[in-house]
Amino acid sequence: MNATAPAPSPAHAPAAVPFACAASPTVRECAAALASGAATSVSLVEDALARIAAYRAAGGSAYVGEVDAASALQAAAASDALRASGHVPSRLAGLPVSVKDLFDVRGHVTQAGARVMAGQPAAAADAPAVARLRAAGAVLLGRTNMSEFAFSGLGLNPHHGTPAHPADPARITGGSTSGGAATVALGLAAATLGTDTGGSIRIPAAFCGLTGFKPTARRVPLAGAYPLSRSLDSAGPIARSVDCCAILDAILSGETLDTRAAPLAGLRLGVTDDYVMDDVEPAVAEAFERALDRLSAAGARIVRFGFAELHQLPQINAAGGLVAAEAWQLHRARLADPALEAQYDHRVAQRIRRGAQISAADYIDLLDARERLQACAHERLRDLDAWLMPTVAVRAPLRADVQDDTARFFATNGLVLRNTTVLNFLDGCALSIPCQGPGELPVGLSVGGLHGTDARIFQVARAIEACLQEA
Repeated sequence: MNATAPAPSPAHAPAAVPFACAASPTVRECAAALASGAATSVSLVEDALARIAAYRAAGGSAYVGEVDAASALQAAAASDALRASGHVPSRLAGLPVSVKDLFDVRGHVTQAGARVMAGQPAAAADAPAVARLRAAGAVLLGRTNMSEFAFSGLGLNPHHGTPAHPADPARITGGSTSGGAATVALGLAAATLGTDTGGSIRIPAAFCGLTGFKPTARRVPLAGAYPLSRSLDSAGPIARSVDCCAILDAILSGETLDTRAAPLAGLRLGVTDDYVMDDVEPAVAEAFERALDRLSAAGARIVRFGFAELHQLPQINAAGGLVAAEAWQLHRARLADPALEAQYDHRVAQRIRRGAQISAADYIDLLDARERLQACAHERLRDLDAWLMPTVAVRAPLRADVQDDTARFFATNGLVLRNTTVLNFLDGCALSIPCQGPGELPVGLSVGGLHGTDARIFQVARAIEACLQEA
């Protein structure tokens, strides 16, 4: 998507492009182009639609189902007319946006990336989060691909195809908001609406060199979104910058936070080697330490602290954890029917079935363990402005390494999800921002905090982002 140039022909919008997310316009830059008359909503949407057409013709699978070009262009023309009359409901007004396939969009079937859902009736109304985007003036382009029922951090989908990584098509985008991240990275949307139960926003953002925000759960309404885990689900944006995510968060949550950058000097930024640094890929560790060095040189205080209790997490979740228990409750009737179970991704069905072995007493034990670890986290993080860690322990894996080898799939999926699930289990919030060097495969830096610290995390992340982007 280009905020100033005319729409390219499909022949000049390849499905895979050299990695250059940093050069693409942010939400604020697109809004400024619209305000100045350098672009119109119609031109932005035409540009995105041309890129989508070329991408799909080349086999790209970021979007599922139809992209209703006629309706999008009609909405864009209406947005331009409203702008001309002086009505601009938000900075998102007139910008093309994509939506993960588990949110209800009126008139469309919500499939949650699954074949078994294809026969469901079309949604009668927008999910509240989608309705808020529409009310803010966003132009909804289409529904994005995802891991089936959002139950994987890798983004593979045997029904709709697996979106390719924007920098290296042999790699995956990560999941479960796999298609959403691809749409933003490739200029097929200005931003995307996703969900995050164990990292499904932050993982693809980290792999694709984007910024993703997992808010405190319940800040963004989840009505009309197909659930995975009622205890852990949250909804938020993937976009190009912290500022983009702040703009979208205000719309999605209905809450305008003070997200102005904090002074970097003197910030207490916590780092722990316990658990989240185990088996970290050397290139990820190097990028993370470089980022810490830059922040320290700019006056931030890097506070090393122990959090040995995190090593309890594998045992706490050994039977599948809250996700498996709550997913089983939702899917058990369908999985009891062999004809319906055959329509599931077998790896997703296998993970859901683990929940059948979790008793009511086991479930209560899980809730108690979560409460104990949250209390511990409040003690550990009490005097910190944010908690930093690599968003994901590895860079985007090669698709061939995980697609056909089930054992390797599950091992890689567990490692990819490990760091991000910490904040979900602790009921926290986090932004993932890029921290790789020029020409390197993307690496995400997680800036996290506990429940309700969303504003402070935005403030700290803005300061960190500015420091890392300095020449």
